[in-house]
Amino acid sequence: MGTTKKLTILHSNDLHGDFVAESVDTGLVGGVSYLSGYVGKVREEEENAIYCIAGDMFRGSVIDSEFHGISTIEIMNMISPDVVAIGNHETDYGLAHLLFVEKCAKFPIINANLHINTNGARLFKPYHIIEIGGMKILFIGIITEEVLSQTKSEGLIGSFVDIEEAATEVGRICNTYNALDIDLTVLLTHIGFEEDKKLAALLDKTWGVDLIIGGHSHTLPEEPAVVNGIPIVQAGTGTDQIGRFDIEIDTEKNCIHSYKWQIVPIDDAHCPKDENIEKILLHYKGHTDKKYSRLVTRLTKKLTHPTRYRETELGNLFSDIIRDSLGLDVMLLGSGSIRKEELGPIVQYSDLSECFPYDDPIHMFRVTGKQFKEMIRFMLRDEAFNGEHTEFYQFSDGLKVVYNRQTHDFKEFAFNGTPIDEVAELRVGMQDFHFKNLESFLNIPLAEAKKNGKPRVVATSCREILDEYMSAKQNLDSRIYDRLIIE
Repeated sequence: MGTTKKLTILHSNDLHGDFVAESVDTGLVGGVSYLSGYVGKVREEEENAIYCIAGDMFRGSVIDSEFHGISTIEIMNMISPDVVAIGNHETDYGLAHLLFVEKCAKFPIINANLHINTNGARLFKPYHIIEIGGMKILFIGIITEEVLSQTKSEGLIGSFVDIEEAATEVGRICNTYNALDIDLTVLLTHIGFEEDKKLAALLDKTWGVDLIIGGHSHTLPEEPAVVNGIPIVQAGTGTDQIGRFDIEIDTEKNCIHSYKWQIVPIDDAHCPKDENIEKILLHYKGHTDKKYSRLVTRLTKKLTHPTRYRETELGNLFSDIIRDSLGLDVMLLGSGSIRKEELGPIVQYSDLSECFPYDDPIHMFRVTGKQFKEMIRFMLRDEAFNGEHTEFYQFSDGLKVVYNRQTHDFKEFAFNGTPIDEVAELRVGMQDFHFKNLESFLNIPLAEAKKNGKPRVVATSCREILDEYMSAKQNLDSRIYDRLIIE
């Protein structure tokens, strides 16, 4: 056996602005104060410790949204991660803003496959080498193709969206830096757990990739998945837990000799509180509390959104409000726009903003009944149910769809109580992000939809519509109306 050295790697992903600890039973769980306390504790206890984040620091809290991620970067600067990969939500405030935020960060942000189309120049440094305890650890950042979805309007920006191309890019970087006597190579990805497995299977063993630490699918595995000899992990979502690798590295063979991986709970029982982080957090929270603590409405009961892949109470409520407010025939509301699993019965503006953080415009466009039917058939393709991340929509009142997954056909497709007229036109509303990705998400080219009439923006803020409508009404209710039945 060669010489071994111990390395501890702590990892988070999909933090989504989960800054504040929550009371659970008799203790406090999660929050950046305890997360920072645990990271600091491990850095004191272990001679060689690294903390990395596999994307999506942004989105999910009013503190993040109010300051467009600047608050998040200031808080993360104090935790001081050693390396962070770009996630798809890092682009939510626009690429120009992300490049500005990167300048505010006092830690390296990496991504190997976002580039400028005209000359191929990368937007970010593709890798970061950490020298610690006489070892060299190479991190490479890989992003999901969803970044392209978010940045469709940024015509100059491209990405290697294909897993095969991403694998080739990893090989190119590994081949370039292997000569530097790299002791451990880690892919810090944001492509989802299943895609991580596909990527691992494509990697040449001679490239020397040792670990994949991922994000995006919010997976919390019981143990690492091992594909092509490469352990693959995630740490769920938020700050309620953190992943921990304790690794013995063979520094002569430049590979893992042995490792132990675990999920560590972040709570007041396991972690000291970082009081300095707490002060910064309370500063931002005090600002947002003044703005966001007003009462919006009271619902008749707590309404839920337990999954994005079926009809939900909240999805029905929100899609109905927007449809009725704008006089549309159909509102297709992106299921992923609803970021909380429940809302109410008391709804403050902070609750609404965290539940529905996307404040984008609504586009109205026209499609024939036949086109609309094919759009929904594409939404319900098998990939939507087998773990692959696809876009799914909540239907407004008036639609009744019964779909058979075995035959891939509709047993019923009605609008306002009658079978859909394939030649009649429907006025459909969609959020800006989804409208700009109409072909990718619903398989209808925008040019085809434009033949039915010029699309137009009918509202500049969908959250303002929800806020205004709900503020004017009390005791709103919603339930599952069987608008979408999947057999």
